[in-house]
Amino acid sequence: MASILGFGGYVPERIMTNEDWAALIDTSDEWITTRTGIKKRHFAADDEATVDLAGKAALLALEDAGMAPADVDEVIVATDTPEAYTPDTASFLQHYLRCREVPAYDLGGSGCAGFVQALDVARARLLLEPKRILVVGVELISRLMSWEDRSFCVLFGDAAGAVIVAPDGGPADLLHVVAGTDGSQTDILTLKTGGTRHPFNADSLASGAFNHLDMDGRRVFREAVHRMSQAVVDVTQHAGKAVSDVDLVIPHQANKRIIDAVQQKLGVGDSRVFTNVHNYGNTGSATVPFALWEALGQDRISAGDLVVLTAFGAGFHWAAAALQF
Repeated sequence: MASILGFGGYVPERIMTNEDWAALIDTSDEWITTRTGIKKRHFAADDEATVDLAGKAALLALEDAGMAPADVDEVIVATDTPEAYTPDTASFLQHYLRCREVPAYDLGGSGCAGFVQALDVARARLLLEPKRILVVGVELISRLMSWEDRSFCVLFGDAAGAVIVAPDGGPADLLHVVAGTDGSQTDILTLKTGGTRHPFNADSLASGAFNHLDMDGRRVFREAVHRMSQAVVDVTQHAGKAVSDVDLVIPHQANKRIIDAVQQKLGVGDSRVFTNVHNYGNTGSATVPFALWEALGQDRISAGDLVVLTAFGAGFHWAAAALQF
């Protein structure tokens, strides 16, 4: 059995509202709100990098667990906006926290499903050896995205969320995790430039392709709704439960339309779905752990509750986790 000992979250202080975006590009609060449900998002300060966000969320999770950085046995970071191209962000985070010289590694490229996938990895690691594993989902998207493409720039925000996974003793048991990938759909959500197929060069810099996200909105919507809702059904069944037993669903906060469609497909009421996309936008791998931390802070989760996390991401990846509090 895997258990979660502590929870943490962090968003930068700077707030970017829809009105702020309207002053910079051809958009409006009505256009953004109608299509996404987003009203504002948080952006990192100029002197903040990915590890700063991750570190602050991690310290809160450690404090919540009654642990010190020296107690951590392993570090897993889910991010698509790394501190550096190499080494991985987990290396920087290990040093930032002053952990012991423990294994530390990133899960990157899986988009917004990364944190839930990382929970599955942590759960598997505990089958080999009892450990206390720090799992972080973090994105600093504002630093790497195009601020001129109105189709994408208004969607994203910066944040981090963290948990401590251990064999037992925490307020939440990790009952089961499901995950899957359909690599035939890598084209529907992708940042092509920067890899070996489309290297970064002078042409990609001049054209702006280096930070252009290709997205087939209709296909992403269809796959996101199908995969996230089915993952909730699958993980509850594996946990010996039913969707009707779930007290709270915490979905990836991509946009309100996707969340509403997942809610409708699952047949659950508003009180059983947690949404904070209006305040933070899409924070990628950070959305699920940050929303989990905020839901706890808002007393949306009580002892005895069954909580299901569900997410999708580029790849096309999806994952869901069932937590028993």
